[in-house]
Amino acid sequence: MAGLIKREDIDEVRNRTDIKEVIDGYVTLKSAGVGSWKGLCPFHDERSPSFHVRPQVGSFHCFGCGESGDVIAFLQKMNHGTFSETVEQLAGRVGIELHYEDGGTGPRREETGRRQRLLDAHKISEEFFREQLTTPGAAAGQKFLSERDFDAEAAAHFGVGYAPQGWDALLKHLRGRGFQDEELKLTGIFSEGNRGIYDRFRGRLIWPIRDLTGATIGFGARKLYEDDQGPKYLNTPETQLYKKSQVLYGVDLAKKEITKTRQLVVVEGYTDVMACHLSGIGTAVATCGTAFGTDHIKIARRLLRDDGSGGEVVFTFDGDAAGQKAALRAFEEDQKFIAQTYVAVEPTGADPCDLRQKRGPEAVRELIDSKRPLFEFAIKAGLKNYNLNTVEGRVQALRVSAPIVAEIRDSAIRPAYARELAGWLGMDMEDVNRAVGASVRRNRMPKAEEPVRGSAGHAAPEQPAAPVYSRPDPRDPVSRMEREALEVVLQQPAQLTPEQWQAFYDARFMAPAHAAVHDAVRAAGMAGATPSQWVEAIRQEVPEPLRSFVSELAVTPLPASTSEALLRYCNDIINRLFELQITHLKAEKMGELQRMDPAGDPEGFQRINRELLELELRRRALRQD
Repeated sequence: MAGLIKREDIDEVRNRTDIKEVIDGYVTLKSAGVGSWKGLCPFHDERSPSFHVRPQVGSFHCFGCGESGDVIAFLQKMNHGTFSETVEQLAGRVGIELHYEDGGTGPRREETGRRQRLLDAHKISEEFFREQLTTPGAAAGQKFLSERDFDAEAAAHFGVGYAPQGWDALLKHLRGRGFQDEELKLTGIFSEGNRGIYDRFRGRLIWPIRDLTGATIGFGARKLYEDDQGPKYLNTPETQLYKKSQVLYGVDLAKKEITKTRQLVVVEGYTDVMACHLSGIGTAVATCGTAFGTDHIKIARRLLRDDGSGGEVVFTFDGDAAGQKAALRAFEEDQKFIAQTYVAVEPTGADPCDLRQKRGPEAVRELIDSKRPLFEFAIKAGLKNYNLNTVEGRVQALRVSAPIVAEIRDSAIRPAYARELAGWLGMDMEDVNRAVGASVRRNRMPKAEEPVRGSAGHAAPEQPAAPVYSRPDPRDPVSRMEREALEVVLQQPAQLTPEQWQAFYDARFMAPAHAAVHDAVRAAGMAGATPSQWVEAIRQEVPEPLRSFVSELAVTPLPASTSEALLRYCNDIINRLFELQITHLKAEKMGELQRMDPAGDPEGFQRINRELLELELRRRALRQD
């Protein structure tokens, strides 16, 4: 049973992982001062680097797009994995054994080792297939690619290879690399007969199927020879690595473009993915021998950041009956997306590979540009089933079409399609609106499991609105001083003396965002924390909207080129903060003094004068430090 990873283990993984070393695998980083690095952001396009990393505090922040967090957040964003998957990946990287709450378990060490052996076998197999494609024996495979205008560079980009004819070419190769037959049986790359195991793929063109991290987990193979009695396409069977309902071919190459453009294009085959990418549609993926289903939607939503802020999924299907049926199956899953779903149908039945070959890359782009909403396609497909020349046919068509119009999420578009439906049916607008309205009301009825009321039967109280934090004005001297002090406290907490810490805790911050971070610093408590734990604790204490701001404060380069200069800068900033606080206190005391009657309260008058003198002495002492 899977369980929650224990908090102390998560902290240990975060602590033991060098965030710079991880990010170096994705971003070219250059020094940006003492303990600071910068590079071009991997999450948005930019020409000058605004992506900063502070290894000492274990944080990154992009000053361009606002993405930020720790090493776990970085890998989650890059690989689109879950939190637990990412922690387990990092734990394996640094050799930490994870423990789970409530008796739950994660992957056992032997399972992790077996999985790695399977991945290694797939990696070596892919390299073997790719090398075979360059040999004279692969002439049929080379001809297949050439006839579809895929050159050697395209084949290499997509990892296309060739499985030689014969029964044991790959088997011998992997045995020679130290793999045992019992291990190889688990890969799905081999079949088993009376005489043992033999190559599953023989005399076929091979495409590697990779997961989101780019690891090869299976293969798809296309028949090349007439005497091959197998199916046209043969895929890896279900294995520990390969679950066909959970993989999308090409997703490793498309994920960055999908995340950037908020578009996902779903095509039907390996060569269609290749044709789309080579035609400028870098968001294309394909399912592997199964319909686009619930597990695929989960992957798509992670890539699209399907949170209501835009995004689109475009399905491409042939114009024949099978293509129409596939499109209607896709429509059944439409409500699981927040992103808008579209369909692009080629009337002649040509797929993207055919279009590129016969009419060029522009034709592929035109196909995607011709997309229309999936609900429109579903409505028109449904209307074909009824005789609209009869009253009975029109009424029946309205009954099946009205619920589709009612499911259109954009309330501004829904009335327009109700009008379109009335025109297609040749019915009165009022009748159509009545049918659509009834379907909308049914859709809005609370389900039995929806907790819309309190336990006493009363309506559940509304949650208070979350506070809105405006960005502090950097031109304001006071705001700038507060920010610089917070940067020092987050990045160099060890530089503060106990007296400075107490003065910092007592300080008042004027900007609401700064005050919230100041409160989080006081709540976090620094005892025994490493720098990365310190920043993460503060990040967890602030309201959600300010977590990115904490990362920004933690990675902003401090203006010092040496350790000695850094120490002087930190001390100077903290002292200036305290001087500012003293100035605030003096102003308050002066106002209080002016409101007093010296004759009526001579003792109080003298006390405030003494306090003013003490504050001035403290201010002068700070300037002498």
